[in-house]
Amino acid sequence: MKANISSGFLIVFISAILSSMAFAQTGMQPRGANQVRVTGWKDDNHYLIQAYDEQRNLVLKSVDIRTGTAVEVQPERTAREVLSGLLPEGTMLGYGDPVSSDGRSAIITKDNDLFYFNIDDRKLRRLTNDSRQEVNPRFSDDGKRIAYTRNRDLYVYDLENGIETRLTHDASERIYNGYASWVYMEEILGRQSNYAAFWFSPDGRKIAYLRTDETDVPVFTLNRLDEPDGIHGVLEQVPYPKAGDPNPRVKMGIADISTGKTTWVKTDETIDQYIAWPFWSPDSKSLAIQILNRDQNEIKIILASPLTGEFWEIYRETSETWVEFFEDVYVMKNGTGFILRSFMTGWENLYYYDWNGSLLSRITAFNWRVNRIERVDEAAKVLYFYGTGPESTDNHFYRTGLDGKNLLQVSKGAGTHDVSVSPGGSWFIDTWNNIASPGGIIAYDRRGRLLREIHRFDNPEPDPSKNSRADLIRIRTSDGLFDMPAIITYPLNFDETRQYPVIFTIYGGPDSKNISSNRWQGNTPSWYAQNGIITFTVDHRGSGHFGRRGLNYLHRSLGKWEILDYEDAVKWLLQKPYVDPARMGITGSSYGGYMTCLALTRGADYWTHGFAGSSVTDFRLYDNIYTERYMDTPADNPDGYREGSALTWAANYKGKLYMTHGDMDDNVHMQNSIYLISKLQDEGKTFQFMLYPDGRHGWGGKKSLHSRSEANNFWLSSFFEGR
Repeated sequence: MKANISSGFLIVFISAILSSMAFAQTGMQPRGANQVRVTGWKDDNHYLIQAYDEQRNLVLKSVDIRTGTAVEVQPERTAREVLSGLLPEGTMLGYGDPVSSDGRSAIITKDNDLFYFNIDDRKLRRLTNDSRQEVNPRFSDDGKRIAYTRNRDLYVYDLENGIETRLTHDASERIYNGYASWVYMEEILGRQSNYAAFWFSPDGRKIAYLRTDETDVPVFTLNRLDEPDGIHGVLEQVPYPKAGDPNPRVKMGIADISTGKTTWVKTDETIDQYIAWPFWSPDSKSLAIQILNRDQNEIKIILASPLTGEFWEIYRETSETWVEFFEDVYVMKNGTGFILRSFMTGWENLYYYDWNGSLLSRITAFNWRVNRIERVDEAAKVLYFYGTGPESTDNHFYRTGLDGKNLLQVSKGAGTHDVSVSPGGSWFIDTWNNIASPGGIIAYDRRGRLLREIHRFDNPEPDPSKNSRADLIRIRTSDGLFDMPAIITYPLNFDETRQYPVIFTIYGGPDSKNISSNRWQGNTPSWYAQNGIITFTVDHRGSGHFGRRGLNYLHRSLGKWEILDYEDAVKWLLQKPYVDPARMGITGSSYGGYMTCLALTRGADYWTHGFAGSSVTDFRLYDNIYTERYMDTPADNPDGYREGSALTWAANYKGKLYMTHGDMDDNVHMQNSIYLISKLQDEGKTFQFMLYPDGRHGWGGKKSLHSRSEANNFWLSSFFEGR
């Protein structure tokens, strides 16, 4: 349930009810026959723009940014597209199959084995011939080798000489080399890693990898149906450390590919800590490794020698609440150091360190959030980045020197800005929008001066019978400390003299915004708007809009401040004559399911209806890395766990709650819903529950359609029957 933006209580499962309004909630710019999109640059003075012509054919044009002269060009195919077109008949380049950095080679997984294809000889060469499937093949930077895991041991293959080398030999059901444990994948490395836990050096001669020992980690058991003939079921047992449980023991190894020998970084294996997110120095002579203590309030970066395993500390950061791994470290290719995006001053800012750990420059020093580094021009000593600016719902584009001087805000005006920089940094093209306008495309020169408006997206006069309206507002918390951003979306033919039901659409996890930015919502009405329902989204003090000042409230008290702030939003709504207090709904999944269950129990005086998917109901039941980051262990914080549990407040329940869960959810175990069901039954409460067989932390196909139908029917029957 990774809370930060890059990735896991990342919502892998989007509740079926939310999927019915996906278009309206994404804020993505709709692309009609008259819409255009900047796709990149031909050179420093010519940008590429894609649009539909009068015959509705999609065309690509190269445009001189200084004169506006346009010439139609043929789209350049990506390396993946080129390789796919050259493969032998019957062979496909899969989504997860890697392409080399030069775009000339690919690895294809076929029949549980690996095959190599190169543009030069155009032959499909089989690399492995084993019944045991290879996982996560990755190219070295020079494209001469690949690495992968097989049965959780690490292998490397020399593509030039056709030699496979096994680098590790002791993997088992509980010991993995270069392959992450479930909890590391979910909460540290992210789902995009697909369990890969190895990293090539830049010169391709060494591989750093995690060795994981889960011997002491408790196992959680799921009973899989295995249709159509799994009459007796199949047990699926996964090491899963719940809050307070023993952790996997990990250490970092560095394998020399030429010898096959591993040098172990000499960290203390007896210390309960997390080790991850390494990054190499450009010369491959040092490996930086991040180490986070079990309490997750201190992070260190150590620099290790691949030859000896000796290391020394180059960075340390502590917090009274929690710190997190640096997932987006930028390593300077010129070898001068690296750039971190850190929360150390209360807001995420950029810091430039050398390899000895000395601060070369504090690149930014804002009282607002730097969202991400977009590009670093090392020769020009210039960095481009996105940040909110003073308004937390905006997303602006900036340029600054690596010394922190000569800051330029490129984008202008409230809203969301997506900026493309010319290769030489001479020009900027900004595609923008905000909640009031679908926006347009604007060109600026290198000094941020307006050159011209390239395009303005159509924004016809809305028809209340066909188009819904959305407003971005701020709601002050009852303690007067925070102005929460919220979006209220009105139904078709909205009439202020009538009373409407409201549904909160919520995720609500720490540092996770429901309102990521001020975006155009589109005129296309959601299912809710078409059926006479107001939808409402609001971000509490711990959502990330207010930096550490807001986030720290959640420490040791998940559930408390979220619900209190959401209650303030309900109070604001109830002041509106068009809101019906007897029809106040809330829906979400994963952490949003937790919020929904808590709203119908702890917040039962404010919400009347809830549709909850894949819900955490008691954080004692969730994994230790995510939970302890915010809550510490159950032994250290029993009051916080008790107060934050929906089970504690079950006696308060008096509305209508519909819960759904997949019986094979390996992330938020169905145990969570079962515990709340049992408690509600003991309290004599009436509720609804739907089980989805073989459903993980989400499901598709016919069951997804069923879930969506159940949700829609729940809202219609709850809000409108008998009226």
